[in-house]
Amino acid sequence: MDRLFTRISSRIAAFAGQPVAFIVALLAVIVWGATGPLFHYSETWQLVINTGTTIITFLMIFLVQNSQNRDGAAMQAKLDELIRAIEDARGNFIGIEHLTDSEITRIRDDLEKECNEDEDKPPRDLAVDRLLKRR
Repeated sequence: MDRLFTRISSRIAAFAGQPVAFIVALLAVIVWGATGPLFHYSETWQLVINTGTTIITFLMIFLVQNSQNRDGAAMQAKLDELIRAIEDARGNFIGIEHLTDSEITRIRDDLEKECNEDEDKPPRDLAVDRLLKRR
């Protein structure tokens, strides 16, 4: 069941991210709008677009969340492997994505403070400016 859902959700998410999906949706709205005079802009006519867009939005939320969860987990696994493979890396960073937001913020703040204290490197502001000037 997981494999089937993953395959279906990946394909739908990939399609939904393409320009052709936007064009199809735009054409549907244009056709709906053009049929307004034919149906005298009735409540049923309005209900068609409202119901259709609500159902599609509701289902897409789950598909997009599934794709983001899978992508995030894959990215974490790749980063964990890099941390594990680099000799000087601190292995205790593996799995920190399971901590609370405040714990992660504290770790990030400590890392930024630690980087600013490193005298061998130029100040972070200069490094960022240099990166931005590369454009």
